[in-house]
Amino acid sequence: MDRQRVIIRTGIVGIIVNILLAGFKAAVGLLSNSIAVVLDAVNNLSDALSSVITIIGAKLSAKPADKKHPLGHGRVEYLTAITISVIILYAGITSLIESVKKIIQPELPDYGTAALIVISVAVPVKIILGLYVQNTGKRVNSDALRASGKDALLDAVISGSVLAAAIIYLIWGVSLEAYLGVLISLYIIKSGIDMLRESISRILGERIDNELSRDIKRELSSYAGVSGAYDLILHSYGPEMLVGSVHIEVPYTMTAPELDALERRMSADIYAKYGVALTGISIYSVNLSDPETDELFHAINDELRADPRILQIHGFNLDKAASTVTFDIIISFDEKDRHALYEQVVADLQKKYPQYRFCVTLDSDISD
Repeated sequence: MDRQRVIIRTGIVGIIVNILLAGFKAAVGLLSNSIAVVLDAVNNLSDALSSVITIIGAKLSAKPADKKHPLGHGRVEYLTAITISVIILYAGITSLIESVKKIIQPELPDYGTAALIVISVAVPVKIILGLYVQNTGKRVNSDALRASGKDALLDAVISGSVLAAAIIYLIWGVSLEAYLGVLISLYIIKSGIDMLRESISRILGERIDNELSRDIKRELSSYAGVSGAYDLILHSYGPEMLVGSVHIEVPYTMTAPELDALERRMSADIYAKYGVALTGISIYSVNLSDPETDELFHAINDELRADPRILQIHGFNLDKAASTVTFDIIISFDEKDRHALYEQVVADLQKKYPQYRFCVTLDSDISD
């Protein structure tokens, strides 16, 4: 079953469960003449909104690419997750306000039989629903489903805390509902902020998965003649749309037709195996078979890599005719002033090897 159908099916399950739970609560509330339980039933209908938003998001994100959005609409899923996160955040703030009000103006709780029955049923149902939706979200890599599942689990936590407070009150006569409400509300607010931050971070552009990065670079480096793959950049246009570029090191003797065939084969293989579209494969032409170049490379590489702040140098080339040395240097993001360290490295190299002119590019630690 394709990913979109799984997301929509899971969303429909969420809607159905919340409607059935709302119907059960409404029936119990009307039969027992409990306004609180009836209002809780209405709350369940609003919970179904998360599932509706998830379904709408899945439909919109699956729209084909067009002239205005040539890379598709996959990022709509991130906006869907943000919307659900805002709903969770709003629910947490509202719950916190109500809990604080009950602390300032305490009221003796009235735990009727109907309310306890409803809570006892709602807790396991919400837990099962939340775990199902969240696990499905992890399986199909859907932020919206993960957020919706989290929403259901948080509802279960709220209902469970109310049930715990009711048991404590009925046994010992101590009312803790308002104080538990504050703690749970703060937890909900934190969860909402975390989910919101995660979704925004994805839109801003995150570092690609370490394992995926290493696998792709290892795969590219396995081709005949390729001595290394570097500067892998991937842009996410939705959970199923990764587009990017990479640099590869190849012998300086490789011809244009050979490079063209190599790059086409690489692009096709990487897309087939990892679902990643490499729209740009740039090259570093290297000649480490030359004794002078090889000796200079190893001397500079050993010297610079002795500094833990310098993670890598690559694309090393010595142009003897112009007496010019070119390479890229990757300095860790942990270094506060990367540019100052870069300038110091170039100055030191120029002083140590005055017979060469150094053209060093400051590169970023984009991927592992």
